[in-house]
Amino acid sequence: MKNTLRSTPSVGAHGGRCIACPSAVSAAAVCALVALALLWGSAACGAENFPRPDFTRGETFPEQINPFPRAAWLTYVDLAALVVTLALATLFSLKLRSRAHLFALALFAVAYFGFYRHGCVCAIGAIQNVAYALGANGYKLPLVVGLFFALPLLFALFFGRTFCAGVCPLGALQEIIVLRPVRVPAWLDAMLSQIPFIFGGVAVLYAAVGSTFLICRYDPFIEFFRFGGTLPLLLFGAGLLVLGIFVGRPYCRYVCPLSALLRLAAPLAQWRPRITTGECVNCHLCAQACPYGAIRPPTAPERGFNRRAGRRSLALQLLLLPLFMALGGGLLRLSSFSLAQLDPRVRLAEEVWMQEQGIIQEPTDALEAFGNLEQPNLAAYQRGAAVQKWFDTGSWFLGGWIGLIFGLKLVGMSLRRRRETYSIDVASCVHCGRCYNVCPLTREGAAGDEGPGPGPLPLGSGVGFDGG
Repeated sequence: MKNTLRSTPSVGAHGGRCIACPSAVSAAAVCALVALALLWGSAACGAENFPRPDFTRGETFPEQINPFPRAAWLTYVDLAALVVTLALATLFSLKLRSRAHLFALALFAVAYFGFYRHGCVCAIGAIQNVAYALGANGYKLPLVVGLFFALPLLFALFFGRTFCAGVCPLGALQEIIVLRPVRVPAWLDAMLSQIPFIFGGVAVLYAAVGSTFLICRYDPFIEFFRFGGTLPLLLFGAGLLVLGIFVGRPYCRYVCPLSALLRLAAPLAQWRPRITTGECVNCHLCAQACPYGAIRPPTAPERGFNRRAGRRSLALQLLLLPLFMALGGGLLRLSSFSLAQLDPRVRLAEEVWMQEQGIIQEPTDALEAFGNLEQPNLAAYQRGAAVQKWFDTGSWFLGGWIGLIFGLKLVGMSLRRRRETYSIDVASCVHCGRCYNVCPLTREGAAGDEGPGPGPLPLGSGVGFDGG
């Protein structure tokens, strides 16, 4: 074996060229035979250690719900589809300013990423894969999954939330059904919009520990894409769709963790939808057409506002941020035992203990499976204790994150923003294109000499890209 391994480098020792000398061919042949022998031997040993199970006793097999793994090259097709649709969404939103094109792209996203791909791989769920890889689980993040997570964020950093425009199948499905939108009160919208940050933090904790993927587990629309699922989730998804007729994208705005990340990234974008302040006629049509409240009206002039008192209040709230984080971390640390109850390893350790104490008379499925492994109860206790320790530490970070969100929200509420004309809140804008259709300046620019209608515009007029 040693001689064979030493002979291999000599094949490429002539300036990197492959020279088919007899000795090299013999060495390669020996290597191939040894590799085949090792593979055959390992397969044989594996077959011996894990004999084929006997399924001839009339067992009932569970229904296949999750999609089967795809071939590697097909995953790159999905990745190419993501890149192309992101580019098209950016083009339709910032250059063509076409609601019709964006709507057609949304239909494609629902058909391909939703029903054809059964919602997997999903950029929203990829958050958990990233967290799982960063945890102490020995999990290696697949390249395609990592790019599904990174590319929407990268586009948001440059162009805003074009991923939400017509690429995400969940957002696209909700975009299609917004028929009679009503405006959510500002105070209620401000409160509910913090839920995605909290839900995302909880999902990251459970994924990093290796307990479960909460985002996928409670995805309200995945059951529709896969034509099956549990009744509670189907009802939850149906309820969100009915609500979405009147409230624009309720899942995206008040649940989706990826939406929270995109809201943080979008304000940094250099190229994004803007209202050109020099030409806006303050007709209010774009704000009325936006079902997401992303177009802010001009602010009323404030009289008697004490700037010095406002600055003192802002400084105090900034100083209180560490206190909020410490308070949140402490409170979540107290509840770490409850948080860990969702982990099957912790639950198994408790069931083993209760069985030992005689509290459980009939063994559960988990206890039966553990008993078949013929391991000592101490193994279950050690695994459960290790997971509980991870939750004890992770709950500090999660609580600190929630405290930071709460503190920053208070800071944001105390800031005074002055607007003389309508402006787009790029963090909330999902590039749906409705404002393009109603802006009189955009329609006038699109019509040219042939009358009103959507189309490409010269830069710098109406609602749209002004390059600044």
